[in-house]
Amino acid sequence: MRIISGSSKGKKLFSPEDDRIRPTSDRAREGLFSSLVSSFGDFEGIHFLDLFAGTGAVGVEALSRGAKIVHSVEADFNELALSNFELVNNPAGDFKVFKNRAKRFLESTDALCYDIIFMDPPYDISNEDILELLTIISERNLIAPRGIITIERASKSKPFAWPQGMECEKVRSYGQGSMFYGGYSASVLP
Repeated sequence: MRIISGSSKGKKLFSPEDDRIRPTSDRAREGLFSSLVSSFGDFEGIHFLDLFAGTGAVGVEALSRGAKIVHSVEADFNELALSNFELVNNPAGDFKVFKNRAKRFLESTDALCYDIIFMDPPYDISNEDILELLTIISERNLIAPRGIITIERASKSKPFAWPQGMECEKVRSYGQGSMFYGGYSASVLP
């Protein structure tokens, strides 16, 4: 795995030695950021949340591309994420790695309003759990009005529901995983 673009392009990321963590592949991260760049342009000033962060590869990519704030949340905290963030040369950006469960973090005072939220839960997490996390995000206004939530799931998994006022805008597949992009419905935006 490597940093694909930005101030630290090409740097090799620290990877897990076992299969307890399933990092988002370079190809999937490249597709993810291509979609996000087409929506946001550059990442300067962006507030980015990476839930279920694992190695931190997605948050590291956001920081390398110029994000102002990157929060990475991982219940099974490991030093890989911290080591990977320390590879990035972005004097304007700030990152923090939280050892916490996704739901508990979203309900905490540490959570901000983010422009982009990326969720890469274990593939066996239930659709009900996904809906519960999305509902907390919506109820606590943790995503900006025109923000994007991206959820990585197994390509063969059953579709999950979005809470009232939110909708899925597009789906992109990368091998065994698919990325679901969504946010607030146009009908609820000012």
